[in-house]
Amino acid sequence: MQVNAGSTAFMIISMALVLLMTPGLALFYGGMVRKKNVLSSLMHSFFAIALVSVQWVLLGYSLAFGGDIGGFVGDLRHVGFAGVGLEAHGEIPHLLFAGYQGMFAIITPALISGAVAERVKFSSYAIFILLWSTLVYGPVAHWVWAEGGWLYQMGALDFAGGTVVHLTSGVSALVFVKFMGPRVGYGREKFIPHDIPMMVLGTGLLLFGWIGFNAGSALAANGTAALAAITTWIAAAAGGLSWACAEWVKHKKPSMLGTASGLVAGLVAITPGAGFVSPLAAITVGSLAGLVCYGAVLWKARGGYDDALDAFGVHGVGGLLGALLTGVFAQKALNPSGQDGLIAAGNFHQLGVQALGVLVAALYAAAVSAVLLLVLRSTLGLRVDEPSEREGLDTTQHGEEAYNS
Repeated sequence: MQVNAGSTAFMIISMALVLLMTPGLALFYGGMVRKKNVLSSLMHSFFAIALVSVQWVLLGYSLAFGGDIGGFVGDLRHVGFAGVGLEAHGEIPHLLFAGYQGMFAIITPALISGAVAERVKFSSYAIFILLWSTLVYGPVAHWVWAEGGWLYQMGALDFAGGTVVHLTSGVSALVFVKFMGPRVGYGREKFIPHDIPMMVLGTGLLLFGWIGFNAGSALAANGTAALAAITTWIAAAAGGLSWACAEWVKHKKPSMLGTASGLVAGLVAITPGAGFVSPLAAITVGSLAGLVCYGAVLWKARGGYDDALDAFGVHGVGGLLGALLTGVFAQKALNPSGQDGLIAAGNFHQLGVQALGVLVAALYAAAVSAVLLLVLRSTLGLRVDEPSEREGLDTTQHGEEAYNS
């Protein structure tokens, strides 16, 4: 197959859109923390851009998309982007494919930071995401997206990363929270977002960039990309609507924070099925995501864990839900490279494959994260001391202040 100029242009734009999502995530998370921790929260995302980008070129891409080793991980043939040039990879240059996939690798560990915001030691966070990207993200991406991966061979469907990106990061975030413990004052003091408009701006950038995230995963300017763009839009809308309505019923007032969270929940849940399901199904997926993720956020108080910015409640739960619903709503008539799901063909097998994929990916991410955190806790430590936490991570971890007054 030859490189197609139109698809190449589309994918360069999609790559830029996905990269924009990480600054969007920084603002989304940064607006929800207290003002003494805003720069710390921004730093978690922007440092991931720097660190994971280099790791991806040196090693990560090869682990995810190199030659297959037992269906588990790629070999080292593409270390340092060796053999990654301008030759065709489908309709686009191989180098562009590798770069586009790198944008996914960047944002995935940054998602974890929301759970441990306002108390994590920066050095431990940096080492954790470097090792996590290498030992969790690379192998799971290979399982699901590389042609030799064992879940790929079984027919698991994950169009743009419901399992690879959101489930793995969300589950790992929950494990990180369990190792960290709650913030000082959690359950006794109010933790109020310092800048809701900043969070809304971040939401807008995520909405904008997610078109590249999902539509770009078609890897060509074609009908599948168009389908993914439309399902992404409508699922986000349905998620925002259902979360807002749930708040309206429970609290008699729909909040901006809740509506924005619902939009993101809808985006997360549609990601694995964006190129496999119809727009009508996307409304169902988004609506269920808004309700289920809202319930997960409410449940954390009973669960006794301090997921500061709801990384598990939105990304972990939303990714799990979306992966399973892909097995329900997928239609091969919409995408011949996919499978018919439960509704289209009574295909319980596909739902079973989806369930197996999320179970194994969740267990693997949790187990590796636990080992990494055990080592870091016994060496560097995971969290700052109480005086530093009370003062704020901006000054104690980075020597800066976001605001002069």
